[in-house]
Amino acid sequence: MTMTQRDRDLGTAYAMKPASTRTELTSVVRGTPMGELLRRYWHPVGLVSDASDTPKKVRALGEDLVLFRDRHGRVGLLHARCCHRGTTLYYGKVEEDGIRCCYHGWKFDTEGHCLEQPCEPDGGQFKDKVRQPWYPVEERYGLIFAYMGPAEKRPVLPAYECLENMDDGEFVEADDSSIGGGGPAVIPCNWLQHFENVVDPYHVPVLHGSFSGPQFTDMMASMPEVKFDKTPRGIAVRSIRRQGDGRVFYRVTEAALPTLRVVPNPRVAQFARVESIGWTLPIDDTSFRIYVAGRVKNTGDIGRMRSKFNGKFWWDMTEEEHQQFPGDYEAQVGQGPQTIHSEEHFGQSDRGILMIRRMLGEQLEAMEAGRDPIGVSFDQGAPPVEFEAGNYIREG
Repeated sequence: MTMTQRDRDLGTAYAMKPASTRTELTSVVRGTPMGELLRRYWHPVGLVSDASDTPKKVRALGEDLVLFRDRHGRVGLLHARCCHRGTTLYYGKVEEDGIRCCYHGWKFDTEGHCLEQPCEPDGGQFKDKVRQPWYPVEERYGLIFAYMGPAEKRPVLPAYECLENMDDGEFVEADDSSIGGGGPAVIPCNWLQHFENVVDPYHVPVLHGSFSGPQFTDMMASMPEVKFDKTPRGIAVRSIRRQGDGRVFYRVTEAALPTLRVVPNPRVAQFARVESIGWTLPIDDTSFRIYVAGRVKNTGDIGRMRSKFNGKFWWDMTEEEHQQFPGDYEAQVGQGPQTIHSEEHFGQSDRGILMIRRMLGEQLEAMEAGRDPIGVSFDQGAPPVEFEAGNYIREG
């Protein structure tokens, strides 16, 4: 018996096969399959307040950008690297009609047109022949959305029923601190490790219940009966938890393309339609950030949804407490910067994960065949997207 055979028989780590990651699903840079798929949708890249007369660094889908607002109120999202000699526009100066590079003074408007080349004769005789790379932006729900894909495939920016129709006393609040991520604002692992978690209801009673102590509510602590279904937008998770009084707690969570986490309040503050939407923005292949917009009655209500562990916020915990009371951050970042798919072993409870990977694969095939992916609309008059997600109580 060889050493390798002996290690395999004993189950030692030495006998493990070479590891591999499904980068066609995880990599978001331009030119990769998933990078091109995600670029067919709008993504939030900042809060409305982030666009000001002070340039702000933005990194999205592996690209370094600069966000600003000129004196006319127009928002610009330009590639950070100046098209003249390559320094960053982060050190530029925002003026009435654009942003001026600190190095040689070239000025660009919000759509990348070069307005001035002060070091050139006559203020720049070839300024009309150069253009700073830029992306279209729109403001909605307190967020700035960018479209980073091919111009001829630019869809309309969707509206969402749960953020359009207010109940009495409600207004929309936006948050950029990765509510739902269980940790800091920027989370150092691949976006798919979080997006898949949305369709994994079975981790809730374990990670958020028995293992780390009840982080939500007793209603969420029991193991649910679960049904997974495809929707016109992605995957729906329908969970049933039977209550002691004979009633049924019915909870619907949805993962929708491109990166939407449509998750009702896990504290079950009320039985109603979903209150908020989260967008899992891939910063690059090994980090992401969650932007949230939701209906609230008081400023700061979104932030009050944030989980505590052993009575503390994530950033106030010691390393020993993180180990003793892990949450979503620890579980997902603990898979590594990009998880090793070849070493996974699925069970029946992982049906949602398999479905979402299959759904993403189908959209890659559709795009390869020249079709538009699901959830993309070019109809300016399309009604707001309506989600089934929410917490509901039903008689048994």
